[in-house]
Amino acid sequence: MLLIGNGKVLTRDSGNPYLSSGAVVIDGEVIKEIGGLEEMKTKYPDAEFVDAHGGVIMPGFINAHTHIYSGLARGLAIEGNNPTNFFEVLDGTWWNIDRHLTLDGTKASAYATILDCIRDGVTTIFDHHASFCEIPGSLFVIRDAAKELGMRSCLCYEVSERDGEEKTAQSIAENAEFAQWAAKENDDMIKAMFGGHALFTISDKTFQKMVEANNGLTGFHIHVSEGMNDVWDSLQNYGCRPVERLLNNGILGPKTLLGHCIHLNDMEMDMIRETGTMCVNNPESNMGNAVGCAPVLQMLKKGITVGMGTDAYTHDMLESWKVFLIIQRHNAGLPNVAFGEGIQMLFDNNREIAAKYFEKPLGILKPGAAADVIIMDYKEFTPFSDENAAGHMLFGMMGKNCRTTIINGRVLYKDREFVDIDEDAINAWTMEQSKKLWGELNHRVY
Repeated sequence: MLLIGNGKVLTRDSGNPYLSSGAVVIDGEVIKEIGGLEEMKTKYPDAEFVDAHGGVIMPGFINAHTHIYSGLARGLAIEGNNPTNFFEVLDGTWWNIDRHLTLDGTKASAYATILDCIRDGVTTIFDHHASFCEIPGSLFVIRDAAKELGMRSCLCYEVSERDGEEKTAQSIAENAEFAQWAAKENDDMIKAMFGGHALFTISDKTFQKMVEANNGLTGFHIHVSEGMNDVWDSLQNYGCRPVERLLNNGILGPKTLLGHCIHLNDMEMDMIRETGTMCVNNPESNMGNAVGCAPVLQMLKKGITVGMGTDAYTHDMLESWKVFLIIQRHNAGLPNVAFGEGIQMLFDNNREIAAKYFEKPLGILKPGAAADVIIMDYKEFTPFSDENAAGHMLFGMMGKNCRTTIINGRVLYKDREFVDIDEDAINAWTMEQSKKLWGELNHRVY
């Protein structure tokens, strides 16, 4: 049993939102009780004490869309690659990387991503993987890394026709086999979705194969209208817009998650809402790729569940939230929008998305919820309460404020040190895989 105390407690539970000097009691994999520090110490005298050092005790962050396959790209420059549009970014950078990503490279990417997530207080990830060099077994390799390091994960593989029929078939099979394993295992730490890349890389024939292979096991996780490529391709080759194509092919539904959704029209938003389909916004990545600003404010007004992800541009959910605020205000030309919407997306909607897959409640501190708890270092110099805590987080915190991360009741990162994880050994092995990947991409030895 753990007792986390000596700090302010932000629960995200409307029935008990804030304790100025509180404690969270963990019993096994779930939260047992939340209350005043002295009361909890008296009630659970034998619990192991985890000191918050006056910081903020809160639920771990959920990242609703990321890409483990980009984990070894930090600092990488691919010779001759100077993209001037979104397709060139995909083909010259990301598809180029994943075409050289072996199973060992995939595992190294998972290690790098997960360690960074833990440091930044992220306790659940929805990953969308691609490694067209070696597809079979890739999701299972990521699963093994997630289990080893303790990350709660929902995984899928990116189906795409971009590398031919054999690779398309392998990517469908990888999704199906992993979804079948996840359904049979029923492990609340590892779940599955059925992934798809952008619509301009997937024909209706392949969509039909995906639906057949999935056989209702899980929802789909797919990139939609991230660039205008999707819109042009759907209109020119199928006579309809992208979301209508998804509707016609049986992809939409209450467990399906659409990534990006930048170039939508009003009709498409209505289709998403009426089918109960969920969306996820990735503001930094969209700005970096120069693909536009998603109409998130309009989508939320329509009642669509829009969560927040990073697209692996960062692993810091607070950073993603900050950028969401400024791009939406810049796009709207209004300095008084997107604050409440950002809070809703990061904390409420991401929790709602997670609830479609994970059994225990996530993103909230209350009895019976998953024991996913973080401690953020924060020494306030202005008044702090539940009424303005969001403002303190937005303007005063970053992911690197995280000093302690607990996932599923397991202390993984305590006082800025990993617990029972040999970071140096993992980094040394990951470095060797990075050198191999970079060497193949640039035809030289690193």
